[in-house]
Amino acid sequence: MAAPLRLFCLPYSGASAMAYARWRRELPAHIELCPVELPGRGSRLGEPLQTDFPALAAQLAAELLPRARSGPYVLLGHSLGALLACELAHRLAAAGAPPSGLIASGTAAPTARDAYDKDLGRPRTDAELIVELRQRGGTPEEVLANAELMSLTLPVLRADFLLCGTHVPRTQTALTCPLWAWGGRNDLATAEQLQAWAEQTRGPFELSWFEGGHFFIHSEQAAVLARLAATLHGRAHLQANV
Repeated sequence: MAAPLRLFCLPYSGASAMAYARWRRELPAHIELCPVELPGRGSRLGEPLQTDFPALAAQLAAELLPRARSGPYVLLGHSLGALLACELAHRLAAAGAPPSGLIASGTAAPTARDAYDKDLGRPRTDAELIVELRQRGGTPEEVLANAELMSLTLPVLRADFLLCGTHVPRTQTALTCPLWAWGGRNDLATAEQLQAWAEQTRGPFELSWFEGGHFFIHSEQAAVLARLAATLHGRAHLQANV
């Protein structure tokens, strides 16, 4: 029997690995869902939040490397998670454990961010963060109005926005694996900004669109998981870097 294909999923700003929990029971048996927890949330709540993108990427790459070397895997990330997934793909490839694919969802490519979320690197007050959450959608009003929940969420969101806003892409060798970019039709990222993900690889590239706004991975979950299953069909039988 072929080894399962590990799917390492990186969360978006303000989220924990639980953002992908509902996917586990919906994916085909040959795909092993492996949500990646970032420091300062979820199961790593006791660790300090990270606002240094290269330091976080280096830490996560070191943590994932043993599993990346043990079998085929694909990296998937949404928004901030897409930027992290891309950087991890490059770092793991450089360490001799290249991915079988990269799925970048819900954000402009690293080289096309000058006109996208350019203001994220500015520290925000709690009130400004709540306005930002409301504008992006996906957070119920009852959650935004819950002071206790917001006291836990806003420090994470503030740190993650700084990670996004201060990220400067490195000049590095292009990947050789397939890369799939996903966008929401009502999200901020333009077709040109999403198409720029093609610059990250010499392998095949495909851009797909979903209905919905920034959080289409949740609002259009059935369509997203159907596309994911079709995209990864048979990839467990492939060697990484093919």
